[in-house]
Amino acid sequence: MRQTVVSSWPLSSFHGWGVYGLNLALNWAEDPDVALVCAMEVDPSLLALDAASLERLRPMREASANLVRKLAPFAGIQVEVPVPVLLAMDRHLLAVRSANRVVVSGSKNLGVVFLESAGLSPEAVARAERMDLILAGSSWNEALLRTAGVTRVRTVLQGVDPAIFHPGPRLGRLEGRPAGDPDIRDRFLVFSGGKPERRKAQDLVLAAFRIFAQRHPDALLVAAWGSHWPEAARTLDQSGVAPSVVFAPDGQLNAAGWACATGVAADQVLDLGLTPNAKMPALLREMDVALFPNRCEGGTNLVAMEAMACGVPTILSANTGHLDLIAPGNSYPLTRQSALDGEEAGAGDVPGWGESDVDEIVAALEAAYADRDEARRRGLAGAETLSRMTWAHTAAAVKDAVLSLG
Repeated sequence: MRQTVVSSWPLSSFHGWGVYGLNLALNWAEDPDVALVCAMEVDPSLLALDAASLERLRPMREASANLVRKLAPFAGIQVEVPVPVLLAMDRHLLAVRSANRVVVSGSKNLGVVFLESAGLSPEAVARAERMDLILAGSSWNEALLRTAGVTRVRTVLQGVDPAIFHPGPRLGRLEGRPAGDPDIRDRFLVFSGGKPERRKAQDLVLAAFRIFAQRHPDALLVAAWGSHWPEAARTLDQSGVAPSVVFAPDGQLNAAGWACATGVAADQVLDLGLTPNAKMPALLREMDVALFPNRCEGGTNLVAMEAMACGVPTILSANTGHLDLIAPGNSYPLTRQSALDGEEAGAGDVPGWGESDVDEIVAALEAAYADRDEARRRGLAGAETLSRMTWAHTAAAVKDAVLSLG
């Protein structure tokens, strides 16, 4: 009999959790053993899918809508359903509420976590131990949990869709961009993507790119820093590495204005703003290098994974979740990682957040600039690594975890 599995979080093409759930749903749509039902209304307008894919999800969408209707009378309380449940858990290992603020529990409960801090309280550990299994988004997360005393935990990495994110020819243009954008022909394109916040280290990107760009007038920073949570960008002011962030009238981070305030020339930065995920492959395949000096990743950093999958030579901070992506010769790892304190510190023998060295970032950019053949080789090696880290692999691992509980 096909096992129904309830997920507690919404599906979407526009944020990490949503992409995770959406790809589980797509990969399980015709699976003979498991089927996903979401405890949140599935809004088709938030799914950047073709008509055929939407039709594949129609039974899941209908079953999810039916479940949401059944949960409506129980607003604000906990409800048990007679099937396994995948529970999104926050930094305190509290289950995130579903539709109508219901906390769903099941016959078996699997917590799904992407922790960004080692600071787990005894209460948080106790909540984790009440789960039948914890699915950690990175090896770093599993190590933190085990150090804290959580025993029932396994790592399940996120993936990419190889049908969309794969190496391909450069076309010499950024599709869909206004005619007034800089001409990218004969430019050295440095990609930086992710929600602007201290954890993602866009301040370090600007500090390093300013130095690099002064040496290379053809360098162009391509910033995909649009976010549904733009206020988080204010945390970038904590480091003092770059000037205070600059916001646009619409409340989004003004990447071009902030870069100019940092000392980057106006013609050396291109602000992509909020870019639909479906347009990212064509953009990424035009890049000469991607830069991710992130201080912390609870998971494996979907944007970095997508860049690597497209064959982009990628500079990665060698810390936290990024360590699951780095293999010999497949990237430019930033190994000079300074430890941070407070909530950003590690636990036991497990390091915490890492502060990348600006000089090492510049050196990595210079290496990719000076030897394009070697950069291309590393990019293709990265794509080979990511070819084994697909959403199909993720869905199979989650399925195995669910069925292993009986």
